[in-house]
Amino acid sequence: MEHSKIDIRKDYAKQSLNREDLADSPEELLKKWLSDAAEVDAFDYNAMYLSTVNQEGKPSGRIVLLRGLEESGLRFYTNYTSSKGKDIAVNPHVAVAFFWKELERQVRIEGTAYRLTPEESDAYYATRPRSSQIGAWASQQSESNHQDDLKQRFEAMSEKFKDSENVPRPEHWGGFRVVITSCEFWQGRPNRLHQRWRYDRGEAASEWRVTPLDP
Repeated sequence: MEHSKIDIRKDYAKQSLNREDLADSPEELLKKWLSDAAEVDAFDYNAMYLSTVNQEGKPSGRIVLLRGLEESGLRFYTNYTSSKGKDIAVNPHVAVAFFWKELERQVRIEGTAYRLTPEESDAYYATRPRSSQIGAWASQQSESNHQDDLKQRFEAMSEKFKDSENVPRPEHWGGFRVVITSCEFWQGRPNRLHQRWRYDRGEAASEWRVTPLDP
């Protein structure tokens, strides 16, 4: 890539983020920012970059979709035998990032991932399209494969459950909840004087310390 293209610069001036714009908790402000992103039709506004670390200390990242946000944390779902599932099993400390270029906003989160209860995973799994439910049985996520093999497994599982009204959730598939320990909100501003605010969890679960950061 030409250096001139790499060095393209953009000035940010759409919005501001002052102390009075903050909420009592990061989850509350994140909900508002997600709503704002949905309103401007930001592409895959609930897409988040999830970073994990394996047992050798090597980091890896990938895009997953946020499927729930409560005071208790962020929810996403996956195959527990996938690379990220295995990473979390040995090191539950994760990082998450959102970026909405339409709003010139970014959120960075650090937290701990915990498996959801089987009942919580069942409840979400039941809302998925039938083809996605069968795909959860067919996919050996993160394992090497041949596309024809995956197609054959999908067809085999479709045949297995053809007479079943409901497709049960496989035990290797389910959700995680990321409990936030720190969360930074970034708002792009002119002259690279971006506004940054970080929430850090206090001793009490509902206690948050809020700190402004230099850009």
